[in-house]
Amino acid sequence: MSAIVAPAKAVDVDTHSVDEKKHARDVYSVDHEPVDLIHDVYDPDAIVEGSIDVTYRELETLRLVPDKLNISSFLVIVVEFAERWSYYGTLNVLNNYIRAPLPAGSTTGAPLPENRANGIAGALDKGQQVSFAIRTFNSFWFYITPLIGGVVSDCYLGKFNTILYFTILYIIGHIVLVASAIPQSIANPDRALGLLAFAVVIMGIGGGAIKSNVGPLIGEQYTGKMRKQTLKSGEVVIISPSVTYQRIYNWFYAAINWGATGAISASFLARDHGFWQAFLVPTCILGIVPIVLLAGRKSYIVTPPRGSIVLETLRVIRLCAGERWSWSPAKFYKNVQQPGFWDIAKPSNHPKGEVPAAITWDDEFVSEVVRALKACRVFLVLPFFYLCYSQIDGNLGTVAAGMTLNGTPNDLVQNLNPICLVIGIPILDSVFYPFLRKHKINFTPIKRITFGFFIAGLAMLYAAILQKYIYESSPCHDNLPSECTKIPPGGTKDDAVPDPSPLNVWIVAGPYILVAIAEMFTSLVANEYAFTKAPKRMRSTVSAFALLMSALSAAINFTLTSVNTEDKFTWLFGSFAIVAWLTGIIFWFFFRGLDKQELRLNQIGTGVRRGFQGEDAEVTYGVHHHGEEGLGKKGLTSAA
Repeated sequence: MSAIVAPAKAVDVDTHSVDEKKHARDVYSVDHEPVDLIHDVYDPDAIVEGSIDVTYRELETLRLVPDKLNISSFLVIVVEFAERWSYYGTLNVLNNYIRAPLPAGSTTGAPLPENRANGIAGALDKGQQVSFAIRTFNSFWFYITPLIGGVVSDCYLGKFNTILYFTILYIIGHIVLVASAIPQSIANPDRALGLLAFAVVIMGIGGGAIKSNVGPLIGEQYTGKMRKQTLKSGEVVIISPSVTYQRIYNWFYAAINWGATGAISASFLARDHGFWQAFLVPTCILGIVPIVLLAGRKSYIVTPPRGSIVLETLRVIRLCAGERWSWSPAKFYKNVQQPGFWDIAKPSNHPKGEVPAAITWDDEFVSEVVRALKACRVFLVLPFFYLCYSQIDGNLGTVAAGMTLNGTPNDLVQNLNPICLVIGIPILDSVFYPFLRKHKINFTPIKRITFGFFIAGLAMLYAAILQKYIYESSPCHDNLPSECTKIPPGGTKDDAVPDPSPLNVWIVAGPYILVAIAEMFTSLVANEYAFTKAPKRMRSTVSAFALLMSALSAAINFTLTSVNTEDKFTWLFGSFAIVAWLTGIIFWFFFRGLDKQELRLNQIGTGVRRGFQGEDAEVTYGVHHHGEEGLGKKGLTSAA
């Protein structure tokens, strides 16, 4: 663990309030090197800001442990579990539903019982490229719509109400999807495809809005402070909020994959009973969400929305950028790096009574905005990780379709990914991370994300090598092993059955397992980072920006449609491996300095604050429960 520079004495930089003086800091210190320009005297016995009597010396020497989670956190975990089951329960079989033809003698998409050993469920017979295009659009749409949910939540409805209302819309989309897969619809593939497209649009709006709010909502359920505690063994430890948030998002990501694991049933339902039943089950599971939300509504901790919070964030940036703006990118970048760049947006930088009317926030909010911008820069590398991740949703399923199945549905193997996560996350949380903390090894978010990129590269290298062997061992030798068929003795062309490579389908497990390991150190950390680095009043919007990286990845993937064909998989996977490794190296080079700032970044906004003009300060720093979303408006009334 690197040494921690502690403040010894606060410099009086503001005459507006005592609390503002106590918690003031120069934002430059969180935008550049971890140098404290206000508190520049090292004092290991100073109290850590936002803690309960924990000194910097104790923070550096005592073991950090997570706090206990409350019941409302587990209720949010159930919500995420059900939503993810509904998502993956449809996504897991979507490739076969669109790509593969209707099996001989079937009206539902399920192969006849005598053909199930190597038979593949199918319905619309639109081919790999159409399937890829629709699934890629689904990913793009599902991860761009969180911006709608984020703004609606932070500015108007709050997280609880946004999740509840958009869940209803999500359920409607699922019902349309089920209708697209009934035998009467499948009999007309073009009509079924139209219903599918409509369902994708509706589900994307509903599911995306939920996605940008569930992650921040679970983080908000914990409100504990950093404090010391003596264990039964006599050891004194520090209950750490940052370690607690790490645990919260470990289990949150586990819930995502519990839902994905539950969706294993979809592959068997599609193969044995048809697609409409495979889509009906996740629809019913999604119906759990409103029930859980309403049953626990009195226990949820919420953040009251503020209608102008997004505009105020943009105003902070405009105020500061306007002073240093240049049409020369190089000059403007140099200006941004100058000390005091953000000072003009801070109330404490102006004499009392002369604060511009445009400044409606406290100093801490400016620091929160700076911190959020730093986090958003980190998120910008994630699309290149998601390029690797996206291969497990469809392309690797096509790889599996060209291998010997022995009764295993080709789209079943992809469920190894969530199974590995369900097993691996508890090991990380209970064994791996405690071991590192015990030995003072600070495995920060930046280090974890970098590590994830290198594992993702290994997954793609494995897939590229495997695909080469499948090409060589396929009986058709045309680099299209999933389409290789043979006509049984005495049969006709209509009786053709798959003629796969002799390689067993479970060999393709390697990339799924490696991608799962990479997710634990990249995707998982992105959820945690989005919550801990966002301004308190706009966490859903920042979370939506992090999710937007999946949409950008899908857009990049969409431009690669022409090479997302089975005969080019070896080169495609190999290229993604190189991209992942290069991105990991560049990421570490540019962001390794954030490791040293992690503590200071997490301290921003943890103390008592002045809050925003037009509402009570307690609305910003207090703890509120569902039903109190309108406190901002009440504060506005009282202030007037």
